[in-house]
This record gives sequence, C-alpha cells and structure tokens, in this order.
Amino acid sequence: MELSSTQKRRYNRHLILERFGREGQTRLLQSKVLIVGAGGLGSPVALYLAAAGVGTLGLVDGDQVSLTNLQRQVIHSTPDVGRPKVDSAEEKLRAINPDVTIVKHEVYLSEDNALDIIRPYDFVIDGTDNFATKYLVNDACVMLSKAFCMGGISRYSGQVMTHLPGTACYRCLFPEPPEIADVETCSTVGVLGSIAGMLGTVQATEAIKCLAGVGEPLCNALLTFDALTMDWQRFDFPKNEDCALCGAHPTITRLKEYAFKPCSKKI
Repeated sequence: MELSSTQKRRYNRHLILERFGREGQTRLLQSKVLIVGAGGLGSPVALYLAAAGVGTLGLVDGDQVSLTNLQRQVIHSTPDVGRPKVDSAEEKLRAINPDVTIVKHEVYLSEDNALDIIRPYDFVIDGTDNFATKYLVNDACVMLSKAFCMGGISRYSGQVMTHLPGTACYRCLFPEPPEIADVETCSTVGVLGSIAGMLGTVQATEAIKCLAGVGEPLCNALLTFDALTMDWQRFDFPKNEDCALCGAHPTITRLKEYAFKPCSKKI
C-alpha cells in the first residue's frame, strides 16, 4: 500500500517510530475495528484510533447523548445533547481524520445481532457499562475467533484485559456474571470522569499494538487501576481449559443475553 504525501505527513510520528514504521501504519490503514459503546471508554478509544489511522471504525450504540454523559464522554459536547451518540461521534471522528471510514450501528448489541455485527471486523473494543453486553462481546468474539479488548470503570477504578484467539477469555476469569442485586452501574454509584480517559487510552493502545504487530498484548492478564492511590496492578492468569466457552470441551455454543440493562440516559 503506497502512502500519499498527506498520509506521510499525518502519520510521520508513526513512520519514524522504531518497530512500527511504514509496515505498522499500513496494517492500521487496512484494519477494521468495532467499538461497542460510544460512551466513557469508547470516546477516547474512537478518538485515538481515528487519529492513528485505523481504516474502518464501526460504532455500536443505540443511545442518545444526555447531559450527564458529558462529565466523561469527551467525544460529545453540549450541543449534542439529544442526538444519537453514533452521529455525534461520527462528526468528531471525521473532523480528526476524514480518511477513516465510519460505519454506524445505531442499535444495542443483542444475542440476535451480535454475530452479524462483529463478523466483518478484525478487532473489537468493549467500552460498555453493563454485564449483558460484556458477556455478549466476549462470547461472540470467541465464537468468531476475533481479538478483543474489554474495559470497565466504576467509582475510582477500572480494569482492562485483551483476548487473542487461543488465550484466556473473560469467562476464564469470570465464568458467570454476578447476581443482579450485586451489579453496580455508573448511574447508581458514580464514576470519576477522568479514569474513562486513562483506561480508554489503554484499550486504544492494545488495539493499535495488536493490529500493527508491535509489542506484547495484555493477554492472560487483567490490568487494574486505582485513581485514589494511582496504583496500576497486573494480575496474570492462565487460560482455563475447563472454560465453558473457550475450553477443551465447551458447553456454551450459542449466544445468551443476560438480563442486565445499560445505564438509563434519563438519570
């Protein structure tokens, strides 16, 4: 793939970067990434992947921008309140890099559409705030042999993990979701807005590394962050050969949607 003179200037800092260079940039330009959730985590992910030159960005979100989103969802602004999040995000991403193809999926991911939506993409980012979607992303990606990075934030903390085919999946660490009564969401316990940027940029970096073929992805590990102490901790764990989804003898062979719901945009 021959880069244009404009692309050479735009991506100059990647092109001169040791171990990245033209090959890494070309791989980014030819890649397709799906971002599930155009909210707190999805905002920095989308902004940085567009700036980096990922060729196609898919955005999945059926919600509209609300005033309470603006404390952490930095891809949206005050005039966007009431607009579909995918429309608001598309506008900002095209302004950053008009060469990026934006594919909008103005829906919530479900057991009925997850496989079809995810199938065309090379890498998937989960930036959602509910367990129903996290398990759908995990299960659909494993079934389709897709790489993904999963993130979550709550209160003052966050966590990130990456899966490549053959490595541990989310169910290896958390086989089943918690009881509904134990589930916390941003609308019930709050979240420090800035940690969305800190964890989202980690997710964007993981996607760029995997797509460009540089570095070691955060596989078979969970990275956690505590904003109150500024502590980052990495917990390594093996792939579970008895995992019901990705183990040697899987028992989960079709998607199942759990009964958790996203944070209400009206709160």
